[in-house]
Amino acid sequence: MFRLGAHVSIAGGFSKAVDREVDLGGNCGQIFVGSPRGWAVGEVDAEEASDFIAASDENDVRPWIVHGTYLINLATPKDDLAEKSINTVQAELDAAAALEIPYYVFHPGAHTGAGEDTGVENIGNRLSKLDIPETVTLLLENTAGKGTTLGKSFDQLAGMVDASTYDYGPIGVCLDTCHLFSAGYDFRTKDGIEEMLEAVDAQIGLEHVKYLHLNDSKHPLGSEKDEHEHIGEGEIGEDGFRLFVNDERLRDKPMVLETPENGKDFEWNIDKVRELREGD
Repeated sequence: MFRLGAHVSIAGGFSKAVDREVDLGGNCGQIFVGSPRGWAVGEVDAEEASDFIAASDENDVRPWIVHGTYLINLATPKDDLAEKSINTVQAELDAAAALEIPYYVFHPGAHTGAGEDTGVENIGNRLSKLDIPETVTLLLENTAGKGTTLGKSFDQLAGMVDASTYDYGPIGVCLDTCHLFSAGYDFRTKDGIEEMLEAVDAQIGLEHVKYLHLNDSKHPLGSEKDEHEHIGEGEIGEDGFRLFVNDERLRDKPMVLETPENGKDFEWNIDKVRELREGD
């Protein structure tokens, strides 16, 4: 089954996220478990978790994924920020486990002048301090690469795993289309997507890519700017997404939208992706 959804709010309780996803026409989804611009992550209430799990099962909405707060920076040379980041990632992982959500994704961080090698090593060392629940896979998200942000290239992502005491299994990767394009990966042609996916397979392993974020890009190829656009209306365009969502190596992976919430809504974008999808 084609698993496609969007990032939805948990306002009013976790089970409300399921209702919102169903209303959009989605059958998988993404949530925050706290404020995306704060450090606080509350303990998940057992009754709320039970309601969320039951609603997800009843409506066949799965798999869910938790997105980490934007403040996390495991690459930082600052010990205090690193400690806050580790504690928050751990709390978000534990919340995902309590909700029986199998995936958790976050942006690895920026080295802020410490250097790429040092930043990648910092990320690996801090990943090693986490107690990743057995029921959750931690996913590193690729980035657009602006400034000193790490995760722009597949070898950087692989280096983070290699620098940790973990291996693939507890850790995987989530690929974002806008970030890929802004980082310089052009998958708008058959040759382009072939070259990109061969590089993913060689450096990470396609089997370790567990989730996909679908976002068009407001900015040109290689801009390193992370600004999302509605599907087919940005620089990637309909042809690029048609290739991406139909590629045999990607089509069975769950996909969620993080498109802008202005003008066209998530429902419009879900419908657009379904239009581009073949054979479902």
